[in-house]
Amino acid sequence: MNIAVIGLSHKTAPVQIREKLSIPTAQTGDAIAHLTHCPHIDEVSILSTCNRLEIHIVTEATEQGIREVTQFLSEHSGLPLQELRQHLFILLHQDAVTHLMRVAAGLDSLVLGEGQILAQVKHAHQLAQQHKSMGRVLDRLLKQSLTAGKRVRSETSIGTGAVSISSAAVELARMKVPHLNGCHVSILGAGKMARLLVQHLVSKESCTITILNRTIGRANELAKQFPEADIRTGTLDNLLETVECSDVVFTCTSATEPLLHRENLGPLVAANRTLMLFDIAVPLNVHTNANELNNVHAFNVDDLKAVVAQNQASRRRMAMEAQVLLDQEVESFMDWWRSLDTVSTISSLRSKVETIREQELEKALSRLGSEFAEKHQEVIEALTRGIVNKILHDPMVQLRAQRDIEARKRAMQTLHVLFDLETTSNEKYS
Repeated sequence: MNIAVIGLSHKTAPVQIREKLSIPTAQTGDAIAHLTHCPHIDEVSILSTCNRLEIHIVTEATEQGIREVTQFLSEHSGLPLQELRQHLFILLHQDAVTHLMRVAAGLDSLVLGEGQILAQVKHAHQLAQQHKSMGRVLDRLLKQSLTAGKRVRSETSIGTGAVSISSAAVELARMKVPHLNGCHVSILGAGKMARLLVQHLVSKESCTITILNRTIGRANELAKQFPEADIRTGTLDNLLETVECSDVVFTCTSATEPLLHRENLGPLVAANRTLMLFDIAVPLNVHTNANELNNVHAFNVDDLKAVVAQNQASRRRMAMEAQVLLDQEVESFMDWWRSLDTVSTISSLRSKVETIREQELEKALSRLGSEFAEKHQEVIEALTRGIVNKILHDPMVQLRAQRDIEARKRAMQTLHVLFDLETTSNEKYS
């Protein structure tokens, strides 16, 4: 079995490409179902965030499995394969394992150490469980990636300070709007990113905030978390009226089509005012044509890189500390993964020895007579099982622990010859 990761991120593709590849949670089940029906994909999970889309697979036929994933991505996005390939990354085996653990730890995020990604990896694991698309390899890998991410956050300081897309967006707003204090700020959406936006705004600014959401209940719940702030709420039905009264708008809804664009913004923006739009959603909530209006300045997640670069240097030392922990987790997973090809040999060996034990035990009990055998059978049974387990323990431990692939193959081959074990179709020795 081979592990592969096929995807794209803020490092390989602009947001206009990423939004075409984005897979909303509601569509993930269909995507997983499509991929699990591909003939060369045995296990699959999907991680889709504003800055990345990754498909993790386990396959016996790596080249064919990767081809099936890229074909699916082309069909899903509507992008020709030739255009799509230039934005994709493909990682195999240990590189794929290391990558997924770095992602969970926030080391591959736009904002180094960003905390939301851990919950997103957990969500990807839950979706794969829900749709029964994981076997023991991906299940173990995703769980160990979550463990690695938690270790990095608890044993290093990489998660401290402003480490989210939302905090970077607020910092960008402070750079672009010198007098943010006192402005009327609107936030479209009321999820986790919106909560972080409010948190970072109220920590340093004194501004009026309006939160609009598809449902008023969720907007009200978010406002209640900040009782000291001047927050108003409403639904997206009041979108245009709210934007017309705003100086700054942050957008972070799950809408699949732009909510704001040149056509509906044009009549709202008077010649004597400027509207600043900060879109941190993928797919984009603000169409790129909004910047064609003279008094509108729209920024998206890709514009956050300048802000992120400012505190990137101070986090590099923390990232190096985190990588040491990740190396340990990677090695632990690789040891387990390498040991899987010993399972059949160990099972065959135990079965062979257990058969011998049962046969010899039956002979011994028949010689001892029925009265003695019935009285002491449990003791004798436990004795023989204990002897077998102790004899097999060291060879099994050594076989599983052997990291040298060729040495492990030779050891398995020797066991098959010495004990005359049957060779399955998965065990090939040269």
